[in-house]
Amino acid sequence: MRIIKKIACVALCMSLLLGCVTVFAADGTAKDVDFTIVDPYADVNWDTVKQYKTALHTHTNASDGDITLRQSLETHALQGFDLVATTDHGINNGGWASADQSDYRFIHTALKTLGRSEGELDYLGERGTFAGGAEYTLTTAENGDDYLHVTLPDGTNRDVMRIPHGIENNAVSINAHVNSWFVEYHDNTITDYTDALRGVTKAGGICVINHPGEYTKGKADLTSDEAYDLNNAVYRYYINRFYGLLQRYPACIGIDMNSKGDSRTRYDRKLWDILLTRSTPESRNIFAICSSDAHQTDKINTGYTRLLMEEQTSAAARRSLESGAFFACSYCNGNREELINIQENLGRFYGTEGDLYKQVAETVSAMNERVDGVENGTLKADAGPGDPLRLVDKEGYFNGTETFITSIEADNDADSITVRTENALLVRWIADGQVIAVTRADGGTSTLCLDDYTGQIGTYVRAEAFGEGGTVYTQPFVVHYDGQPAQQRYPYIAFPVIDALFASIRTLLAAAARTLHNLFR
Repeated sequence: MRIIKKIACVALCMSLLLGCVTVFAADGTAKDVDFTIVDPYADVNWDTVKQYKTALHTHTNASDGDITLRQSLETHALQGFDLVATTDHGINNGGWASADQSDYRFIHTALKTLGRSEGELDYLGERGTFAGGAEYTLTTAENGDDYLHVTLPDGTNRDVMRIPHGIENNAVSINAHVNSWFVEYHDNTITDYTDALRGVTKAGGICVINHPGEYTKGKADLTSDEAYDLNNAVYRYYINRFYGLLQRYPACIGIDMNSKGDSRTRYDRKLWDILLTRSTPESRNIFAICSSDAHQTDKINTGYTRLLMEEQTSAAARRSLESGAFFACSYCNGNREELINIQENLGRFYGTEGDLYKQVAETVSAMNERVDGVENGTLKADAGPGDPLRLVDKEGYFNGTETFITSIEADNDADSITVRTENALLVRWIADGQVIAVTRADGGTSTLCLDDYTGQIGTYVRAEAFGEGGTVYTQPFVVHYDGQPAQQRYPYIAFPVIDALFASIRTLLAAAARTLHNLFR
């Protein structure tokens, strides 16, 4: 049976014109493992499902955004969004027709008093015309869902559905932000992660932890090695705490790991992988979204999520998010180490003449200069790691060919995962935070034979498709097998609210250490 399974896996790969490169154990022998793959996309009918471009995190001037709701929704419609959640700080969105549908007064008034709110509120009413000439009507369906029917100036019609009760919780906190949807919950006292996750869970909603790199100050680290270093006591505290919160509150489906151009979240994929190595031994998957966290129109299209649904309803959107039947997508990448790997493999498979290769290479070169400058003392010790790769223009529009994952097949007989793509160049396979394989994807298909990577797979695998249209991230595939890593416990003592200060202290100490190193080296 084992031999037959090996032959089947090799035959599948050959038939797809892709060879699985065998990885041997340290003693030179190939391990034989019977994997069970838990596929979050198992219930997706790829022949009938649609991929809905979704904004799960966006702001208006009802809180601290620079744009009105009208400006935000016009831009979302123009940039092809199908679902939008309006998630202002501390304001549970009850509708787009009138500000009176949402309890906005406390937050808006407070921010206006502090000079941090831009202009007057501008809601939609039942119908009207956007500034760019697009006409719209706003209707409520029998199931209670709100739809914005837009006729663009070129005659294109688009329906944008409102995801109900979007909110960024913990408005009165130090960046301990939690996005939730589908439930009328908010708490504008001094709050922390625990308060929001407990409140959303009790109310029956779902949520994610937003841009953790802003809370941990991981965004300020110079390299991936520094970020979320388990040898650092402060990072160990944060990682243990995030892991404990996700285990305790299942209404929190995961984290936002690439948002707002990826400057803040550039290392949050590393955090995601660390959390997955801890949670997947007991089958607790952790999903991840991309978002724009847009406060301005040019940010709206930097990151988004594609929900896989048969129908455009809020019930289907919730099922998609809870089951993991969605892709996280971003046009931006601020992680130098990821970009170096992408550059190397673009060059290996396609050469170094293409425009995309050159853009990646220029970004990497600029980042390398920043790192070298800090390390040799020509730049300040607290200088950041450089600007991310950005594949949208200055106004936030993408003008190239979109990259898609069109279907996924997890084969438990062949111990393989096949990702079919459109307009992707590379598929990167990640397990336990390490890139275990990179395959050329211009033929449309990439297959990972798990049996060829037995020494490198812990209890999950995930894939990233990269092309001109940015990165499309799959949700993780949990895997089980005899001898897999055992579940461990990670106890911690929480210091709610004040623990945000730990990150500031850590970054100051790190900068001081760099300064001393440059003085005495």
